[in-house]
Amino acid sequence: MKTKALSVLKQVYGFDDFRPMQEDIVLSVAGGQDTLALLPTGGGKSICFQVPALMKEGICIVVSPLIALMKDQVDNLRKKGVLAVAVYSGMRKREIDTVLDNCIYGNYRFLYVSPERLKTELFRERVKQMKVNMIAVDEAHCISQWGYDFRPPYLEIAELREIHPKVPVIALTASATDVVQQDILEKLKMVKPKVFKKSFARANLSYSVRMVENKEEKAFEILQKIPGSAIVYLRNRKATKQVSQALSYMGISATFYHAGLDNATREARQQDWITGKVRVIVATNAFGMGIDKPDVRTVIHLDLPENLENYYQEAGRAGRDEKKAYAVLLANEKDLQILAERAEKSYPPIEFLKRVYQCLANYYRIAVGSNMMSSFDFDISKFTDTYNLEVLSTYNALKVLQEENLIELTESFFVPSTLHFLVNHGKLYEFQVSYGKLDPLIKVLLRTYGGELFVEYLRIHENKLAQALKIPEQEVVRQLEQMDNLGILAYNKRKDQPQVTFLTARMDAGKLPLNQKRIAERRENARQKAQAITAYTKQDRICRTVQLQNYFGEDTEKECGVCDVCVQNKKRSTVMDRSLGLRQAVLATLSGGQALSMDELTEKVAVKNDLETVALLRELEDEGLIARGADGRIKMN
Repeated sequence: MKTKALSVLKQVYGFDDFRPMQEDIVLSVAGGQDTLALLPTGGGKSICFQVPALMKEGICIVVSPLIALMKDQVDNLRKKGVLAVAVYSGMRKREIDTVLDNCIYGNYRFLYVSPERLKTELFRERVKQMKVNMIAVDEAHCISQWGYDFRPPYLEIAELREIHPKVPVIALTASATDVVQQDILEKLKMVKPKVFKKSFARANLSYSVRMVENKEEKAFEILQKIPGSAIVYLRNRKATKQVSQALSYMGISATFYHAGLDNATREARQQDWITGKVRVIVATNAFGMGIDKPDVRTVIHLDLPENLENYYQEAGRAGRDEKKAYAVLLANEKDLQILAERAEKSYPPIEFLKRVYQCLANYYRIAVGSNMMSSFDFDISKFTDTYNLEVLSTYNALKVLQEENLIELTESFFVPSTLHFLVNHGKLYEFQVSYGKLDPLIKVLLRTYGGELFVEYLRIHENKLAQALKIPEQEVVRQLEQMDNLGILAYNKRKDQPQVTFLTARMDAGKLPLNQKRIAERRENARQKAQAITAYTKQDRICRTVQLQNYFGEDTEKECGVCDVCVQNKKRSTVMDRSLGLRQAVLATLSGGQALSMDELTEKVAVKNDLETVALLRELEDEGLIARGADGRIKMN
């Protein structure tokens, strides 16, 4: 089995050997064992389920809440010649239909699916017909309400297991406390699971906290001291631009990144940073997931993350090449106060939740009992302006409605245009004869993308079609939409907007089935997580790495030696050792009974006549061990 695993690793990924622990995880799940893998950010989690899946016949179902990450992994697999596909919010029913059919009858190896799709009858019926070889659960902490990003649809995975009871499950996460780990095992109904936990310690990563008022100035100072690529994290989109401009003005090459930018801009800035054209990227936490850049030397947080799980993941993007790197958290008392207030507001009152749900229904003009699994473009600024709602409270309310399994809110992500012919060659030819004006576009489509358009949805580029036909791009879009309306083809126009999906038929807002007990428990959980990161920020006696390890249930007292606390403790220890040595030397010199002047004493002891020496002599005098005569000479008492 090991030989086969290494063969797949070499042929598909080009690697000669696995990273530490990867091999054990791969062999465990390939051997049919339910497996839980806790690997820190950058630990190569995708290899752990992709390799064993490729060792077997059939298809691997991958459950993931991160649509952008799903798309990246599907694209990367396809570049390697492995057929993979994804189903997520915002896709039309007939496109999902075609994708799932191809997973049954085609030679697809991976089906990535967002968790809310698991509960649909369409999906379950098709999964019954698939030859599933494995179920992989990415970001598995989402299954636990004690985790930091609870997603109720994850609970449907256990029912997916009932459809294919003999198929092994691998659950993967970068950060989970002991309670969350136990919850994952129980909720996924794992049978005799093997648990692999890589230590949360990162020997090459120096964590530090600085309590400062002017954080921009401190960030500039840090970036001047530590050369190399860096990420600066903030919570506020507007602030990313301001800080980026300030750093550029100070002579540091920087750009900014957040989910509100259009896809082309995000791609370009990300690429400039990855290739080293830009040294620093100033970003919200929308940046970094799934980005493989091993040589990041510094990650600086100018705002406090909501919890230690997020901080550990974001800080962990530094030093993946195992070379010395730094994670610096800049904070002040006001930040700690804001964090506590945010935790309090993260679960708004029940009446406000109902109001936001009603406003959503009004906004999209949805009647009670309709629009189950319907997705809509969503601009939170326009929405809150329309109904005079406060933005942060509304965002928190939407997240709670998501946790209550009523809606799905996805951040902005880019989906290219896709197209698929719904008729066979014969019917298409008849259509070309009847609609002569559309014939040139159909011919260009077939010439450019070939017969695969009859089999599956393919990405298309309207601008390239327009150039080939020498007509405006808007005219190409109009013709494609016309053929879509006539049922000749399915055309899904590109998107670059956040999406909101109604997971149930629209309900009467006054009778929303909100679990008030669970909401109260989650509110308390948010408070505790805010308290944990506050404690991490304020304490300066316990090694930072030890504190993180203990938080994640790793019982250790082995200090890292490189964090700010360890460095400070070493300095304290050095001062104490020096003080003790000086004390012993003075007493030994005076033990002969002779009285010495200050200059004679310091010369014999070989120390400076400085404040430290004067303070020690005063201390020995106070203790009654030495005495000073009227002439100022010093002797043993």
